[in-house]
Amino acid sequence: MRLTLIATTTFGLEAPVKREIQNLGYEIEKVEDGKITFAGDERAIVRSNLWLRCADRVLLRMGEFKAEEFEELFQSVKGMEWEYLIPPDGKFTVTGSSVKSTLHSVPACQSIVKKAIVERLSECYGMEHFEETGAEYTVKVSMLSDRATITVDTSGTALHKRGYRVKMVPAPIKETLAAAMINLSFWNKDRILLDPCAGSGTIPIEAAMIGLNIAPGLSRKFASEEWEFIDKNIWKEERKKAFEAIRDEELNIYSYDVDPRSMAAMKENAAEAGVEEYITFKQINITDVKCPGEQGIIITNPPYGKRIGEEKILELIYESLKNIHEDNPDWSLFVITADKSIERKVWGRPADRRRKLFNGNVEVCYYQFHGEKRRE
Repeated sequence: MRLTLIATTTFGLEAPVKREIQNLGYEIEKVEDGKITFAGDERAIVRSNLWLRCADRVLLRMGEFKAEEFEELFQSVKGMEWEYLIPPDGKFTVTGSSVKSTLHSVPACQSIVKKAIVERLSECYGMEHFEETGAEYTVKVSMLSDRATITVDTSGTALHKRGYRVKMVPAPIKETLAAAMINLSFWNKDRILLDPCAGSGTIPIEAAMIGLNIAPGLSRKFASEEWEFIDKNIWKEERKKAFEAIRDEELNIYSYDVDPRSMAAMKENAAEAGVEEYITFKQINITDVKCPGEQGIIITNPPYGKRIGEEKILELIYESLKNIHEDNPDWSLFVITADKSIERKVWGRPADRRRKLFNGNVEVCYYQFHGEKRRE
């Protein structure tokens, strides 16, 4: 069955998510801020949840239409074939949002959508009361400029929850953002990657998973796994293919930090992800870091100086990064930070590329400083 799916993403990461979807073999229909619409089938739901590294969620789009009155909203939702998706015991909740729309009351929109689905299912199943004890279906009504988009969340827990983060440190970076930073750097398994401020190890772990071709969703569950709509054999087949796709590679990934608690966290998280043996860990002050080879890439998420006392630490980190570059001009630096003075402090010149992103609710910029090419 041809379906319309939407991969949602943090603002600024549309390009890497689009590439991931295309690499899975699916046709892109539309790219908008924070979401990529693509065509697929039931298997596409499974594969995109298992393999998308940079997306937040995968949604099934049920329909999109203009709605300036509640009756329009009700009739359009009731006209959708909900019985093909939600069984008699299905548990369905409705969430919502409304921006620049006549139907501005989100609770009212949610109530109307819920009522429309119930009436449709009541007519189809000949039931007046639904126990809602089965699989979960989270329906969302999104109103934007008087256009309603009705979707169902196939992922459940957000996709950045890979399942390997068992130890936390303050201000961790999301796994999806870390994966996107790696993809945007065009790092590959044959190059050296170093994170001198690794914290809980998210960037090195995501790099190792990319290098070994480990599907990011392989060790977790998804809401749509319980849906009758998708043959459970598809999940078994795609998980088996994902396990078989894992490579055994020799990787040059280095995860450094000065904090012993961070060292313990990154090692435990890497072990949980199954990549501990592919990463070199070292407790070291950034002032003492030496690049382990030639033409490598530094990808890092240093503190943003938002807490008392962090400003001096950040200055030390920037000075150390500058020294590393001067000693290793063939290395590239990719750093995400909210500090807009980093170009002057680290490189003394504008970055080769910049990308506005969000780390949680914090607006940041991903600065990309390219190293010099070596002469043969």
